[in-house]
Amino acid sequence: MTMIQCISPVDGSVYAERQAMSFEEAAVAVDRARKAQKAWAKRPLEERVQLVMKGVARLNEMADEIVPELAWMMGRPIRYGGEFKGFNERSNYVASIAADALAPMVVEESGAFERRIEREAHGVVFVIAPWNYPYMTAINTIAPALMAGNTVVIKHASQTLLVGERMVRAFVEAGVPDDVFVNLFLDHDTTSALIAAGKFNFINFTGSVAGGRSIERAAAGTFTGLGLELGGKDPGYVMEDADLDAAVDTLMDGATYNSGQCCCGIERIYVHESLYDKFVEKSVAWVSNYKLGNPLDQETTLGPMANKRFAQVVREQVADAVSRGARALVDPKLFPADDGGAYLAPQVLVDVDHSMTFMTEETFGPAVGIMKVKGDEEAVALMNDSKYGLTASLWTQDTERAGRLGREIETGTVFMNRADYLDPALCWTGVKETGRGGSLSVLGFHNLTRPKSYHLKKVTQ
Repeated sequence: MTMIQCISPVDGSVYAERQAMSFEEAAVAVDRARKAQKAWAKRPLEERVQLVMKGVARLNEMADEIVPELAWMMGRPIRYGGEFKGFNERSNYVASIAADALAPMVVEESGAFERRIEREAHGVVFVIAPWNYPYMTAINTIAPALMAGNTVVIKHASQTLLVGERMVRAFVEAGVPDDVFVNLFLDHDTTSALIAAGKFNFINFTGSVAGGRSIERAAAGTFTGLGLELGGKDPGYVMEDADLDAAVDTLMDGATYNSGQCCCGIERIYVHESLYDKFVEKSVAWVSNYKLGNPLDQETTLGPMANKRFAQVVREQVADAVSRGARALVDPKLFPADDGGAYLAPQVLVDVDHSMTFMTEETFGPAVGIMKVKGDEEAVALMNDSKYGLTASLWTQDTERAGRLGREIETGTVFMNRADYLDPALCWTGVKETGRGGSLSVLGFHNLTRPKSYHLKKVTQ
């Protein structure tokens, strides 16, 4: 019997554990979801949308339980109130566009012909969700998939073991029928076996590059559709005309919020030489104001990383960079709670370059490197010198310049004067080893459905 455990970063205790399902048990649950899908898809779209939004509302009612539960499972301080703002914003937006996004594309409607393309649900959508934003990342797929007429099976990361269970409970209590939205507790081998057996019609995975590769290997030959959001090393570029204080505030927040454990967190910053010294000085002061501590304490502004092994990766990258000539500017004495384990002080590094893994490999922690650049050409070359591409944050007063540079940057989203934000009206997508596919926006609905063409000839003479 395999037990899946959530080890709390707060104190290292076993916060929750569940028994992993066998392949046979899981296959039965997925088959029930498949059987339930046809009836769910036949319900009017408006009814499906309303039921999903009732599930969202029911989950909001659980906030007093969810917020401390998240602190215990992955370390985010309770002062930030969970993920409800983004969770609700995304749910509300996809609900508002569902009818238009799923409407038929009518080519001809005449006395002789009806020709149109309709959107049809894939069937069973499998969501493999991450621990860093366990509610927001999951709802990106769950809400539009259910609205479009799919049934959804969710498997959550062990670090946020209870999230899928809680989401399904909320949606079922709100009236979503049994077997339409299902939570499974699975180990990696059973997950791969289910995928290899062709049990799903579409799979959305958010996680590591290695995890994405294992999903692709398991799905090989099944022709199952995949949406993959994998690693990132998102850059910021501060130009000579930037609003310096706004850039510092947004980029440092983007680098360190959630202990730096953000898919689109800022991991490297390039600053025009004319602003470099001031930017570095202000950034170090900004980061030094954090209070590292127990996330259940209302005064804590920076909690532990989700697992001590994640913090160890950050420490190793920083130590390697320093051994190669980088300088760490944040005084560790300001953060006595740094215990060498999951509790990790934030850090700003200068004198960094791309020979250091700290500037090329995903760090996923509260540490960021800052480099001086002479201008746009150098900055673009450095931003593109990465195997990842999720977002890039450009700081300038010139929209035309941002657009021009954006077309040269190998990335999924180009920001100007903001960072670390997901706009549900835009497609969330990446390039290179960040993955493929896209969620949210109209395109998200299209990825969660397949086109079916109707060519209806009304006369035969």
